[in-house]
Amino acid sequence: MKISLLQQVYKDVLAGVPLARESHHYSSLINLGVEQPPEGEQYCHQKHLPSAAGGVGSCQDTDMSDVVPATDDLSNSFATMSSSFCPREVMLLQLTLIKMMVVKAESQETELHTRQKYCEIFVLLLKEAKIDSKLIHLLSYDDRLLSHMASQSLASLVYFQLKEEDALNVAWLSFSLNTLLGFPGNARVAHCLWTLAAILKEAQKGALVPGAGVLKKLLAPLDAVLEGFYNAILLHHFDSHHYASPYSEATNNLISFIDLLEALLASRIELELPLRCQRILFLKVSYVLNVISSSIPYVIKKKLILLLKKCVLYKSREDAKSGSLFLETKSLCEDMLALSNAVLQVMNLTWLNQIPLSGKSSSFGSSEVAPGCYSQGGPDQTVLRALSLVVLKALEFKIHNSATEAEIKGDFQSSMSQLLMFWRSHVKPSPQSHPVVHHCEWFSLVFMEQDDDMWEAAKALLLIYLKFDRFQCDAADNLSQKGEESWKFLVHAGGYNPHCIFLFFLEKIAFDSTVLLDFLISSETCFLEYLVRYLKLLGKEWHQFVDVCNYFDTRHSTLHPICSVKPPHREKQSCVTGESLQNAVCEVEPQTAMSLAPPHNCPVFTALQGDNEAAEWNRSDSLTGTDSASLPGSLQSLVNYDSSEDSEVESDGKECLVNTKQLPSNSEGEVRRTETGCSCRDDGWNPHTSEVSPPKPKGACTSSCWTCMASSDSMAPLRVMLYKSTKCLEELQEAISRLQRRNLFPYNPSALLKLLSHIGQMSKCMNLQ
Repeated sequence: MKISLLQQVYKDVLAGVPLARESHHYSSLINLGVEQPPEGEQYCHQKHLPSAAGGVGSCQDTDMSDVVPATDDLSNSFATMSSSFCPREVMLLQLTLIKMMVVKAESQETELHTRQKYCEIFVLLLKEAKIDSKLIHLLSYDDRLLSHMASQSLASLVYFQLKEEDALNVAWLSFSLNTLLGFPGNARVAHCLWTLAAILKEAQKGALVPGAGVLKKLLAPLDAVLEGFYNAILLHHFDSHHYASPYSEATNNLISFIDLLEALLASRIELELPLRCQRILFLKVSYVLNVISSSIPYVIKKKLILLLKKCVLYKSREDAKSGSLFLETKSLCEDMLALSNAVLQVMNLTWLNQIPLSGKSSSFGSSEVAPGCYSQGGPDQTVLRALSLVVLKALEFKIHNSATEAEIKGDFQSSMSQLLMFWRSHVKPSPQSHPVVHHCEWFSLVFMEQDDDMWEAAKALLLIYLKFDRFQCDAADNLSQKGEESWKFLVHAGGYNPHCIFLFFLEKIAFDSTVLLDFLISSETCFLEYLVRYLKLLGKEWHQFVDVCNYFDTRHSTLHPICSVKPPHREKQSCVTGESLQNAVCEVEPQTAMSLAPPHNCPVFTALQGDNEAAEWNRSDSLTGTDSASLPGSLQSLVNYDSSEDSEVESDGKECLVNTKQLPSNSEGEVRRTETGCSCRDDGWNPHTSEVSPPKPKGACTSSCWTCMASSDSMAPLRVMLYKSTKCLEELQEAISRLQRRNLFPYNPSALLKLLSHIGQMSKCMNLQ
């Protein structure tokens, strides 16, 4: 009876082979050879095994009979075990077996008599061998692998016992209460927190949803103790030397507690009335905000910020099923409001400026870069987006629950001003791009690299806009012309005009409709929810959308390229509509403009001059070129949607074969798609494609598609941005329709197609004017 017995049991359990011998045989084989601590020292650290640092050599020189007491004949056999296996390796195999058997016993794929056999073994291990006490003792070992495996095995047994016998393990509960109540005198609490977090994770995974009674029975005895521990650990002096190193015991305790808070947050979805310990993070979030602004290691700040992000994105099961945009569960609504109020309160105290965004790479929980590795400079984009999303969602919750504009207007303007300054100080546009002069562009620069964050933030800003727009409609009778102009300015200066945000996004993806289709099909973002709401708004605010498109054209038309290859939007254009926004820039009260305008007091839309023009055109090249291969990897189309049998001849991402078609414009300055084979590309002529280009006047340079233009007085404005954006939506509608006809679309898109069709009709009416 040597290690081969354990190895054979391992193979049998792994393969699902029934265990042939009696249960006592297997319980004795799996029973841990851990010496029980003396009475009164049950939770003190005692080391009986060689640590992992001792290496294999130290294991080979260890006589197991000096370490493990012989309790029966089977245990005595381990004393004569081959020297190639040390006690540590035997114990790790035993812990692995316990974990595996629990998983098999919970699986419905395991045969009934095999599951019953495993249950009999567990009863013997818990009742006779007191294996729970031995596992608890192993938690405090310096050997981190043994401690981790003991924590996982203990969590599995405690949850299995709770689910099967409807009883909480007394030894584990006593250990947890004593450890948490003993803090901070008992400095080593991480292993206790690991185990509780692991039990909660065990309760949430698996095919069958755990009952609310199981979680309530687990957490109710610890509810008050966990709240007291929350207060104790988060009110520490984090500037002390105990937190100077990311490897210290104090840092380990705090990281373990953050993991537990995350597990508690995820578990509250099971309870209709969550316990206090599941709500404490929302109700006392100010403690977390203070920790984030302290001088603790950066890895802890990052974990807390990401935890706050999960809080603001959390939805109860009822809200998720109903598809409600807003929280319907009373307790969750109260918790979100408490969190939002706390976040907005610290925003008024320039809290964001106190958070340094580390430029170092985070390597396996540490901010230190390994020797020889290169660390890229710049802020941590993940934390930057998470902080921004926390602020925007807090504003959304607060505004949604405000009855009047006066309740929130001051806080909103102050918070958005702080957020814009935060973005300006940490986000630097690439050298090839133009300086950011429009506040709404910051949004795409911050969120473009993370799809799910981007659409959550875009949805929040859209809902904020809709709420303020509703306030404006209610006050329309008493709103003066100057007040309306001020409102339009503030929307742009605050960086949350939905039309600007949508157009900046379309620019970044080069108006590629397949990117939008990818987002619609994916279940990882809320893009469908956002797009439906935005298209409804677009139908009501079509003229405002056209004005914004005209401003985009004005921004791109500050140069007259002569005999050079340029996209069509670079054409000289006459002044377009939208004077209200220009006037608002100049006429808004100085106090308001100072709070939201950039330091150089530039207008909301500014035509770049001089040296900035070259950078503007360079950026336009990358945004409006027809070659999708130049796009970032995250924006490439995931699926070839043009492969349907009934598809028309369409773009493959690199070439575009089109028929002659009129570009939206007024009569005399019409620009037509030509069939000459000429393509306006950054790499020169392309004989296989055709692109939007104006007709060549006589005497124009023949080596280029782009020519000198006549005076703008004789030309109608070219609505290039309007054409490109509506064309993108039209292509999206066609792609969705094709997939729907072939039953390839994952859900019923009828409502979405109706909205897209309505936008297409308005666009055609505009073209006929």
